[in-house]
Amino acid sequence: MSSKRTLFMIEVAIFAAMALLLDIIPFLKFSIWPQGGSVSFAMIPIFIIAFRWGLKGGLVAGFLLGAMQVVMSGPIILTPVQGFLDYIVAFTLIGMAGIFVKPVQHAVKEGKAKISFLLIMLGVFIGSALRFLAHFTAGIVFFGHYAPEGQAVWLYSLLYSGSYMLPSFIICTILVFLLFYKQPRTLLRTA
Repeated sequence: MSSKRTLFMIEVAIFAAMALLLDIIPFLKFSIWPQGGSVSFAMIPIFIIAFRWGLKGGLVAGFLLGAMQVVMSGPIILTPVQGFLDYIVAFTLIGMAGIFVKPVQHAVKEGKAKISFLLIMLGVFIGSALRFLAHFTAGIVFFGHYAPEGQAVWLYSLLYSGSYMLPSFIICTILVFLLFYKQPRTLLRTA
């Protein structure tokens, strides 16, 4: 096994575990939503891996985070399909930010702060938006009965999932950019 492959597997596993820790430590997340969801820092390690290793790293780390949440964090699972959509699919899709690996790494290496910020924001937006779509869909299909009387189920799911995904997107964009901006040599893969 090559040293690059070994480094990939170690980093993906460590960052996925860090993401889980950031999600289960109570004082590191804000959770008031009765059917699940929270504003936390958990997506940050997945975005870092996605911007270090690309799609493969991001998707694998996101998958591992979703799978570990099912096992360790007391998830709200109504049916196997809902659990799969809300945890495995939703968190795997965060890794789609990895489509920007080359432009992000190039802009960070070149010290182009504005371009770096825009690329990181776009990558974080795509990963967050795809995760949101998984939760939004699950909300419509499986949690629609919680919608207030007279409110459209799609609107309920949009407001519910958006109320924690929008702040998470903003927090992750700022913190991931600051990490790459302040510590580019430690956060950019050189192997």
